Amino acid sequence: MIASEINGKPETERPQWGNGLEFLMSCVAMSVGLGNIWRFPFTAYENGGGAFLIPYIIILTVIGRPLYYMEMTLGQFSNRGNVRFFKSLSPYLKGVGYGQVVGSVCVATYYCCLMAITLFYLVHSFTGDLPWGTCQDEWTEELNAINKRCVDATAKGDDNTNDTRETISSSELFFTKEVLKEITDLSDGIGMPEWRLTLCLLVSWVITFLVSVRGVQSSGKASYFLALFPYVIMITLLIRAATLEGAAEGMYYFIKTDWAKLAEPDVWYAAVTQCFFSLNVGFGSIIMFSSYNAFDHNINRDALIVTTLDTFTSLLSGVTIFGILGNLAHNLGVTPDKVINSGGTGLAFISYPDAIAKMEAVPWLFAILFFFMLFVLGVGSLVALHGTANTVVQDIFPKLAGWKVSACTATAGFLIGLMYVTPGGQFMLNLVDYFGGTFIIFIFTVLEVTGVAWVYGLENFCLDLEFMLKRKVSPYWRITWGLITPFLLIIIFVYFCAKLERLKYAGHDYPDGILGFGWAVLGVSVGQFLLWIVWYVFRNRSYGFPEMINKTFTHENWGPTGQARLESWKKFKEDALQEKRKKGKSFFWHYFDILIGR
Repeated sequence: MIASEINGKPETERPQWGNGLEFLMSCVAMSVGLGNIWRFPFTAYENGGGAFLIPYIIILTVIGRPLYYMEMTLGQFSNRGNVRFFKSLSPYLKGVGYGQVVGSVCVATYYCCLMAITLFYLVHSFTGDLPWGTCQDEWTEELNAINKRCVDATAKGDDNTNDTRETISSSELFFTKEVLKEITDLSDGIGMPEWRLTLCLLVSWVITFLVSVRGVQSSGKASYFLALFPYVIMITLLIRAATLEGAAEGMYYFIKTDWAKLAEPDVWYAAVTQCFFSLNVGFGSIIMFSSYNAFDHNINRDALIVTTLDTFTSLLSGVTIFGILGNLAHNLGVTPDKVINSGGTGLAFISYPDAIAKMEAVPWLFAILFFFMLFVLGVGSLVALHGTANTVVQDIFPKLAGWKVSACTATAGFLIGLMYVTPGGQFMLNLVDYFGGTFIIFIFTVLEVTGVAWVYGLENFCLDLEFMLKRKVSPYWRITWGLITPFLLIIIFVYFCAKLERLKYAGHDYPDGILGFGWAVLGVSVGQFLLWIVWYVFRNRSYGFPEMINKTFTHENWGPTGQARLESWKKFKEDALQEKRKKGKSFFWHYFDILIGR
């Protein structure tokens, strides 16, 4: 069925979610992920504890939630995946879509590596004696060479007080020596993939493929489990954590407030990066998911639910994790800050396993629950990133079978992901996360917001939403989209660039060649955006100057799908704009009216 045309090419009608709840559950599964469990608790603790909630909620209100709702509405209105959506909005924005895809692929490939490590730990949890609980003989010689010694994670304190050498927990050594087989010198390359992690990586991608194989028709059905089951485990772990000795002190450290931190710019920057990482804005996944919605779906409600639930989950996981770490501190006879070394993989694969190993009652059960929860959360987020790549390919090649596209992209993701399961894989993960998952996403999110709110125009965008949702857009959305969000994003990006330093991993410098690879990924992503502009200006050269520029930045191909709906939208918009022009107000007062929705 022909819905509409872009540049003379017909668009086939897209499939839709089985019902609105499938879309909501998929968004929850996408946004509530590893960032909530292992990134938020440590970020909050490091940046003022309870005081961090103030900048985080402010950033969520003026950047996170407006961005989330904007991407939801753009996908639902256009009924297109992110690349095709940006191209239809304006030719010059096509590169933004491809830039977001590059960022999504970067994150998807290393995200699956983290799932592979989680799966490795999950498999090793099915044993009475957790393998990271005790030191292994083969570590002794290497530790002696660097004047350090291993301490069993199951031990409640250090019995060998006469030995003054620096101690390392067996859980940390298990992670670095047994799981990662990590090296710190990349002069000879990153090494070959570790075969056990390679198998775990393969299984992770096979599961992701099976969930994504039929697009939203299969992922929508799986979304109920992916979104809700982690909460069952999380609440179970919270109840268990609350009953442990020392848990209350650990929870207190999570919310302990350092008000002086609010005056530090780094704290506000941390709130922004956490918001991006947690909500998944700027990756194209939200646009992709909402493009499968019915045109009149109540998307305002869904955006509010998901963003609120995301924050609640972060707080819930923080209290749970710090409660268990408080028990670890109690068993060691130290304060909680002594056992909280780092966030991310350090929290998930060192500190938390260390705490589980010291539990007296069925530690293996809580290890299984924790790592299974992490894996399910990872699948929910990876399905969204995988779906973004699938949708882009299917929008370009609509005749290709969906399962073939899903299989090809999953295979490509697996092959790229092999570099993360090498001895130098964590170096590469940190590199790709920095350039692909942060730098690229930030740049193209700024271009996305300014392109919609300032180039296409806030008035045009709000009229589109009024036509779609049959109600006026509130001043909150208008003011954040038109002023606060874009200005803050630009200021924060300038701050990010101003504080750039040579990238390191765990205090180790990157070889110039590998660091150059990261800059090359960034350069290609930004370069293709500029090349698309040059290409469209060149293609429109027959129109002469300045018309060839106007054609490059035109919005003439923008609109909803479906011929009847498209004509109705054009008439609605023309009548609304003509009515406003009759008032004859100056630009300032006209824009003021747009901001307050008058």
